[in-house]
Amino acid sequence: MKALGLWLMLVGSLRLASVWFGFFDIWALRLAVFSKTTMTEVHGRTFGVWTLLTCTLCFLCAFNLENKPLYLATFLSFIYALGHFLTEYLLFETMAIANLTTVGFFAGTSIIWMALKWNTHQTTNMKQS
Repeated sequence: MKALGLWLMLVGSLRLASVWFGFFDIWALRLAVFSKTTMTEVHGRTFGVWTLLTCTLCFLCAFNLENKPLYLATFLSFIYALGHFLTEYLLFETMAIANLTTVGFFAGTSIIWMALKWNTHQTTNMKQS
């Protein structure tokens, strides 16, 4: 397996912990991510489902790096997540900088790595016109 695939599996595995917290331990999620706001159980479950979707994308992409639409969807999921958390920090002030730093490390590393490897994993057996 390629290094990028292993990285995506690591990130997907770490996201599974957030899924658990979103569904079953809302207060831990509140402390770990949204430390400056009150979260309801509905917010936690919504966060859990969203994170489960992005986790699934990570695992699917890790095993299918040559699938360009799946690669793009996974890449965009990191951009959307980073944008969301930046907005929460800068605009709504619901996150602490320490929490944003953790999210930024994983999302930022993934965005940069996937951008650098954009055409590396694509199959080259396409017919010439």
